[in-house]
Amino acid sequence: MVFRQSRNFLDVIPQGYAMPRRLNLRQIEAFKAVIEYGTVSRAAEMMSVSQPAMSKLIAHLEEDTGLRLFDRVKGRLAPTRRGMRLYEEIDRIFSGVEQVENAVEAIRRDEQSRLLIGVMPALSGSFIQQATMRFLAKQPGVFCSANVRSSQWIADALVTRNLDVGLISSPIDNPYTVGVPLMPHPLVCIMALDNPLATKDVIVPQDLDGLPFVSFSLEGYVSRVATRVLDAHGVKPDIVMIVNVAPTLCEFVAAGVGVSLVHPLVVGALRDRVAMRPFEPAIDLDFQLCHMSDSRNARLVRAFLDSAQEVSTEISQTILRPR
Repeated sequence: MVFRQSRNFLDVIPQGYAMPRRLNLRQIEAFKAVIEYGTVSRAAEMMSVSQPAMSKLIAHLEEDTGLRLFDRVKGRLAPTRRGMRLYEEIDRIFSGVEQVENAVEAIRRDEQSRLLIGVMPALSGSFIQQATMRFLAKQPGVFCSANVRSSQWIADALVTRNLDVGLISSPIDNPYTVGVPLMPHPLVCIMALDNPLATKDVIVPQDLDGLPFVSFSLEGYVSRVATRVLDAHGVKPDIVMIVNVAPTLCEFVAAGVGVSLVHPLVVGALRDRVAMRPFEPAIDLDFQLCHMSDSRNARLVRAFLDSAQEVSTEISQTILRPR
């Protein structure tokens, strides 16, 4: 191909060629939000944009990257393998950026009381909002930072003192870390409203043998304790999907992809869209409210723990109340 000499670079672009757009931060934030909150509508709500605008951001990201990041399943978005690979890279980058932001904020507010909180995704909705608001009402003028991260990330950040308090799903194996049980409750079996198991009052291991099952990460604490009980009864569910974010797992269960065993608190706003039944034998699980034994903000940590426990008690009293 021969191009004529020109001062205008547009003269050498073949007709019909479309210049690729550069990725923008808003697209990446939208993609991250859909993965973490499970639905476009919930992600749009959290980003304070309309649902059509959120869908357009995702469509532009797929177009600009040339990657199919989501499968469309019954009108919902399910991340593809490439989508999850991209999410892992984005999550790692955001983690580093947030640590820098925390450091900057800490320097800026060096003389102001502050509390740095880490919370796992399952508790990142109304619970952490209620607990933090109650804490701030009793501790006016305190600066709070809430990081939504995996339990392992939070555990590491507590040990390295990048966080003051963490809400996680499993105990931390560190002699200098204190863990307080939060919301002890047996796992429940959740399923789509039209699932045949919904007609039963109690679910037992044999009910799940060979049944399509949506699981958390197999290395995660919840999966390990549940698998231990099912194995003891010789039961092998058919794991059709592994999801590492609670809202997304519940969305797939509500859509009829499979059943799952979860702590009832993670069902959250989807309570009206799934059937929730007791599971026997009981698999007890509590979240952990963790902090370092020699915390630099001992007074504030104690006050936050008290507020979180108050909120958890109130929620526990109503979470399985029949409607």
